[in-house]
Amino acid sequence: MNQDPNSKPISTAVIRRLPRYFRYLRELIRARITRISSKELSERMNVTASQIRQDLNCFGGFGQQGYGYNVTNLYSKISTILGTDRSYTAVIIGIGNLGKALANNPLFEKRGVTITGLFDISSEVIGTEIAGVKVSDFETIEAFMAEKKADIAVLTVPKNQAADVAERLAKCGVRGFWNFSNMELTLEKYNVRIENIHLGDTLMTLCYELTKLDDEKKADK
Repeated sequence: MNQDPNSKPISTAVIRRLPRYFRYLRELIRARITRISSKELSERMNVTASQIRQDLNCFGGFGQQGYGYNVTNLYSKISTILGTDRSYTAVIIGIGNLGKALANNPLFEKRGVTITGLFDISSEVIGTEIAGVKVSDFETIEAFMAEKKADIAVLTVPKNQAADVAERLAKCGVRGFWNFSNMELTLEKYNVRIENIHLGDTLMTLCYELTKLDDEKKADK
């Protein structure tokens, strides 16, 4: 069920929880579970049942009173909302350790994203091949985009280069950025979408939890 175009915009917090529903529902399908209640799903996901109902109601709701959720149907609906039933193309800019790891990651193909180009400025990697895709000189990006286009750009470039690289790509027609450059990228002049990924944030969150755990142990002594 699609969101009512006249309804309020869906919050970013809700959107960010959808991939988690997607993963859990996929596991339920693999386990051959055909239906599940919001309570049962909440216990698996360690969230409240009311949170699940509120999130799904943002898109019109998918459950039935007294029945719960049809797992396959809900998985299909969330897949559609997340766009996994569509095909996108992507380029990776910056072929260092992280760029190489991402280029070799099967996640893109699983989510309907085809990597069509790899780019760098280093002569050491230009001309090499990763996962069947040749690394090209970033100076040729305009010519590449004029011929092939790309919906998404994955940025693994130094933070001091990210803004210039991103603007250049936006001018070429890139609509989405998955940004690993460790800076908060904004492109207000362009109608694009950006996901800024700060790997250190989750590590610091984990360190906080460990510190909290240590403090609790000390308090119990």
